[in-house]
Amino acid sequence: MSSTFSLKYMSRRVSCAFNLLQVCLVVAVLALLVTASPLFAENALNGAENTAEAETEAGVAAAEVIQAPALAAIAPAPAADEPLSPRMRAALGYVAQRYRVSADALRPIFHAVQSTSQELSLDPLLIVAVIGVESRFNPFSQSVMGAQGLMQVIPRFHKDKLPANAGKAPLLDPVTNVRVGSLALEEAIRRNGGLMEGLQQFAGATRDEDQTYATKVLSEKQRLEDAANRRLGRG
Repeated sequence: MSSTFSLKYMSRRVSCAFNLLQVCLVVAVLALLVTASPLFAENALNGAENTAEAETEAGVAAAEVIQAPALAAIAPAPAADEPLSPRMRAALGYVAQRYRVSADALRPIFHAVQSTSQELSLDPLLIVAVIGVESRFNPFSQSVMGAQGLMQVIPRFHKDKLPANAGKAPLLDPVTNVRVGSLALEEAIRRNGGLMEGLQQFAGATRDEDQTYATKVLSEKQRLEDAANRRLGRG
């Protein structure tokens, strides 16, 4: 009986010790988890941020690839290789200030004026003056008579001057309008034998004996000349 009691006592002691060991192990594991959890949380957060950043960069790159053709399609045509002359640059600055139009928006127009005027032997500031009088540099303007764009060209009168690949509304393109309008202006001056008469013909006002339109254009041209000279230090 004494032997049986000893065995039971030893068994109970071993069981208690085992249970105590299990409790200690559980406490140790919990302590380790509590200690390590901020590190795990930080790593998890960093991992999520890195993933999000990578996905964002990939999304931006994809958006740039997708948008590039669209942006290229609506961007202004590149400027001509030949830089604007000092006189034209000075006139551009005056026009931008007077008509409150962005200089960047005006630059392709002034390049078109400069190249076309050289080709047709016209004074570029004469063309700029006509644009100012006709549309105040609004490339989308249209009159009740159907005249369109910067130089208010009537399409049905100048179909022969349009480029072969002209679309449905070519005269609303500033560069095309400048070319077609300048061709019409040069033709009117040449056929009528003089600047005043040619300007009146261009405006469809040949019966105006006071030549009001021509006077208005030449007054605008003189303002451009004076402003350009002041900006160049010549006035």
